[in-house]
Amino acid sequence: MIGYLNYPVFWGMDTISREELELRFEAVYGTAVDGIIIINQHGHIESVNPSACRLFGYDKDEMVGDKVTKLMPSPHREAHHGYINQYLDTGNKKIIGTGREVLGLKKDGTTFPFWLSVSEFRLKDQIVFTGFIHDISQLKNAEYEVKQLNAALEAKVSERTEQLADVVNRLLASNKKLEREVHERQAAQHALHQKQEELVQALEREKELSELKSRFVSMASHEFRTPLATIQSSAALVRRYTESNNVDRQLFHLEKIRSTVNNLTSILNDFLSLTKLEEGRVANNPEWFDIEKFCSDTMEEIRGLAKTGQQLRLEFDGENRIVYLDPRLLKNVLYNLLSNAIKYSEKDILCSVLLSPTKLLIQVIDHGLGIPQADQIHLFDRFFRASNVTNIQGVGLGMNIVKRYMEILQGEISFDSTEGKGTTFTLLFSL
Repeated sequence: MIGYLNYPVFWGMDTISREELELRFEAVYGTAVDGIIIINQHGHIESVNPSACRLFGYDKDEMVGDKVTKLMPSPHREAHHGYINQYLDTGNKKIIGTGREVLGLKKDGTTFPFWLSVSEFRLKDQIVFTGFIHDISQLKNAEYEVKQLNAALEAKVSERTEQLADVVNRLLASNKKLEREVHERQAAQHALHQKQEELVQALEREKELSELKSRFVSMASHEFRTPLATIQSSAALVRRYTESNNVDRQLFHLEKIRSTVNNLTSILNDFLSLTKLEEGRVANNPEWFDIEKFCSDTMEEIRGLAKTGQQLRLEFDGENRIVYLDPRLLKNVLYNLLSNAIKYSEKDILCSVLLSPTKLLIQVIDHGLGIPQADQIHLFDRFFRASNVTNIQGVGLGMNIVKRYMEILQGEISFDSTEGKGTTFTLLFSL
């Protein structure tokens, strides 16, 4: 037996004899679950316990005296002797006093994993190494099974993830399709709603046009009958005074005919302008022109409507005279305002023009009848006529047309009026 102590050992409170100690050592050594192998400094096996024999599949006689390298697979077998010599020469420990996982080679050539712990002790002048071998095959098998289960689980998770991704992608595609269908349906509903609105607006326009035509027929029968009768009567009188060579009476009735024709022309022009506006046939086509010359020419054209002794004056203030507007629409606006000023006033008419780099301001000022305060809110309504001008010919369309022309020109119109003192109309354009 090796490693015996040569002095008494105390076990509890009793002194154990050498023989008793040997028996106890043999009991522990022989019944240990882990394998124990004792080798000398030359790597030869000096002793093994039964567990070591069982683990490696050898009988005790087949192991004792043989090299421990027979229990090692390559390449550990070839390197083992060098490890012992290096330790003996340098004292550098690698696994002595520690432990590590290694592979053991059984008699049948198979290998198994075990945890190896190595200790050393000196016996006289010899160094002896004791290896404690704990079989970890079951642990390794369990680890392998866990790895296999993890791998299978990961594969299953990956498969389920792919399936879930496929479901999600199909749901997303279905959602996109549904969104597209909803969008298309909303677009169709919007288009249908817009078309319905257009139809309603078209129907309203048709109703307004129908109403306008009905009003025109009704009003024409009234407004045209008296002027036409006046023309017919004046023409007969002109003929009579021609025979009597009464020139003054001839001129009087000719002027009456001219005035009446101008009034009829104005009524017809208003109806034609309103019809074009209702049908959307009036467009804004701006161009560059001289605003001072434009106003002067317009006043010259309308001067023939002025009453006896009534003067039309133009005032212009501005370094520049060129503006970018639609001259045809602006002429209709200015012509209407000037003709109204002439119609409802006996005094002079002033057209004031102020041109700056950022705005154009045109004012038509008269000192005539003015507009009653209660009527001013309705001034731009269609067919509206102030309560103080019912005895003056007109159909109440002119200011409505002016308002709508100004909207097309993107300008603003306002007025200031006092009954019995006159009216000032202001046109404002941003340049």
